[in-house]
Amino acid sequence: MPQRSLRTTLGLRLPIIQGPMTGSDTPALAAAVSAAGGLGMLGCGMRSPAAMAEAAAEVRRRTDRPFGLNLFVQDTPAPDAATVQAAMARLAPLYAEFGLQAAVPARWCEDFSAQFEALIEARPAVASFTFGILDAAQVERLHQAGCTVIGTATTVAEAVAWADVGADAVVASGMEAGGHRGTFLASQPGAGAPSLADFAAAMVGTLPLVAQCVDALAPRGLPVIAAGGIMDGRGIAAAQALGAEAVQMGTAFLAADESGIGRAYRDALATATATDTRTTRVFSGRPARGIVNTMMDRLQADEATVPAYPVQNALTGALRRASAEAGRADHLSLWAGQGVAAVRPMPAADLVAALEAEWRAALARQSALLETR
Repeated sequence: MPQRSLRTTLGLRLPIIQGPMTGSDTPALAAAVSAAGGLGMLGCGMRSPAAMAEAAAEVRRRTDRPFGLNLFVQDTPAPDAATVQAAMARLAPLYAEFGLQAAVPARWCEDFSAQFEALIEARPAVASFTFGILDAAQVERLHQAGCTVIGTATTVAEAVAWADVGADAVVASGMEAGGHRGTFLASQPGAGAPSLADFAAAMVGTLPLVAQCVDALAPRGLPVIAAGGIMDGRGIAAAQALGAEAVQMGTAFLAADESGIGRAYRDALATATATDTRTTRVFSGRPARGIVNTMMDRLQADEATVPAYPVQNALTGALRRASAEAGRADHLSLWAGQGVAAVRPMPAADLVAALEAEWRAALARQSALLETR
């Protein structure tokens, strides 16, 4: 079956997708990447439906190029009071450092069904998803709205599941990637939500994951997008050599001028190396890769017992905001991938231009090597 071409469908000049970095990306960043020839994305997992509409409108005000919106596929939780109280007691000493008290938030997360309707209304060129999977009817609704549907997979089984419901492409997210792991399938069918052991088993490196997803999806005509540890044009070419049509780069764009992160976060990025990142649950309740800091160290013993996302994420929200407002990185969720040492602070358009030049140079080197054999 001929592979569908994302770049042709979306009219992309470059095989570069800016990762949807919820809480860090901005309409300015997404628009700049799209205008430069890639695909800009907005992470909308924590945006209200009204905020989604406003952000999409702002991207359209800045560029007429295609862009995408990303959502977390999740149910609104109903945690028991004892679990919440235990989590608040655990966080109390950290809150006290800022003269605050841990409190139950007004809501645990945005309502996914309402966000989904806002997504349909916004009609972005791309609708992408992580943390879970849509059903075939939802995918069809997005197709009717003119959206290309992209799912996130951390295993081949998850990639195949997205193909089965009609997705147009799959992001193969390797363990090197920064931010939250998108794992949604348990290793045993019928086991329900994935366990911590399932998350651990799904820590597959980008190279083998991409190659195996390509092998599984190419016969069905679905393109694969590589994600995790890709920071320059050499990485783009390497991913394509494995069969990926494009790459999704989040950490690479974190330090862009248009990124929404604060000074403390930028300073942490400037000095971090691959060995400074670790996957943790302490900030949000879902495994996520970030730069090690005080909060990660102090709560490390509670990794297995903090409430699952989004409960822990909501309970730490005010603490993380207070840390950012104080200009302190020690209580921030400093999401970053293993390629963090290669971040380049510059305008997004300049970064895309640099990536294109590096990518083309890498392709030329590959071609020259073939010619010498």
